[in-house]
Amino acid sequence: MHPSIHKMAYFPNQMPVFVADFRRVLWTGEHSQLVIMTVPRSGEIGEEIHEVDQHLVFVSGSARAIVGGEEKAINPGDLVIVPAGTKHNFLNTGSTPLILYTVYAPAEHSFNTVHKTKEEGDRLEGEGKDEPPSWAKK
Repeated sequence: MHPSIHKMAYFPNQMPVFVADFRRVLWTGEHSQLVIMTVPRSGEIGEEIHEVDQHLVFVSGSARAIVGGEEKAINPGDLVIVPAGTKHNFLNTGSTPLILYTVYAPAEHSFNTVHKTKEEGDRLEGEGKDEPPSWAKK
């Protein structure tokens, strides 16, 4: 599904929010993609390297960020930029789920991705079933 060009995407009352899914794509455009993630207690996003830039906004919970070998404590309201090609991971260090929005530029996932768990996401990505749409510019 190609996005409506030059049309607003509006998501009222989104912060703070709880989504049971580990990863849910909210919107995909030609140049970027908006995703919400919920990382369970003691969970992690998982060490990875993307070929796209990633901007993460943390809205609930606490975490330890490991980006390019540098570590930082993360709290609600924090923003982290992960440049393309940088190894990174985010580990939930709190007693509640870690909730964040992330923007990939350009898209990293299929426009309709919903991963209930990290394990499901890892499996689908490994099987090549979570690729960005061809119309998303790389």
